[in-house]
Amino acid sequence: MTGDYDIRPETPSAEDYLRLRVAAGLSPKTAEQAAKGLPNTWFGIIVRHGGRAVGMGRIIGDGGTAFQIVDIALEPAHHGKGLGKAIMAALMQHLSKHAPAGAYVSLIADGDARHLYAKYGFEPVMPASIGMAMLVPARA
Repeated sequence: MTGDYDIRPETPSAEDYLRLRVAAGLSPKTAEQAAKGLPNTWFGIIVRHGGRAVGMGRIIGDGGTAFQIVDIALEPAHHGKGLGKAIMAALMQHLSKHAPAGAYVSLIADGDARHLYAKYGFEPVMPASIGMAMLVPARA
């Protein structure tokens, strides 16, 4: 518990997931995408305030060799209260207890979020590697 906030291991509901992504400025997803993707959460965290989900974070991966931290999202009204750190701390604690030694953990840091992630041991991979991404085009 952080102040008036309840932080618990939980996969977000599709409704909360879709709402929190948009509120945090992440790219919007569809209900179909959420329905297919959320069951593949390896570990999730929800931050609630007054019973309402106001933040989240998830880990996805194969459970053995590779994991990715995704969907770190917090409603702007709740910024500056240490909740992003609390989400990351909970995700990292779960990884340290349950992921095998040597597993690769990656994430994409947007803007100044890189400073938060650096506090948990994440480093840029350039020049040895470069992160790459693409969006699957709409089907005709």
